[in-house]
Amino acid sequence: MLEINIPAVVAEVTAAFERYEKALVTNDVATLDAIFWRSPHSLRFGINENLYGYDAIANFRGNRPPINLARALMNTTITTYGRDFATANTEFQRPGAPLSGRQSHVWVRTDEGWRIVAAHVSLLIPPGQTISQPSTRP
Repeated sequence: MLEINIPAVVAEVTAAFERYEKALVTNDVATLDAIFWRSPHSLRFGINENLYGYDAIANFRGNRPPINLARALMNTTITTYGRDFATANTEFQRPGAPLSGRQSHVWVRTDEGWRIVAAHVSLLIPPGQTISQPSTRP
């Protein structure tokens, strides 16, 4: 039977998630790179990018401008499934930003420790608002 939220495993993933968050808001690229699974199967879907494989994710991190990184987290939910698989989901708000965002991670225990194997970041558009798309007409 699959055990959900074994307390010791939840604590491990929570610590890994908090390490990721600290590295994210301080632009600690080396730590961010270390937290992602070093595999061509890793992926990260961001606000404006779809990154397939560790190399693409590391390249993105290395070239992203370190501006406007501070954020407050809300409704963070970490769920573990057995001892080697977990998800982490959170909402975030950047100071002064009109939109809040969502982030989800899939974490797997590897020989090197807990690593993110898939990540997704999106913005939450409030009901009644739209995002205008650039026109494709000449």
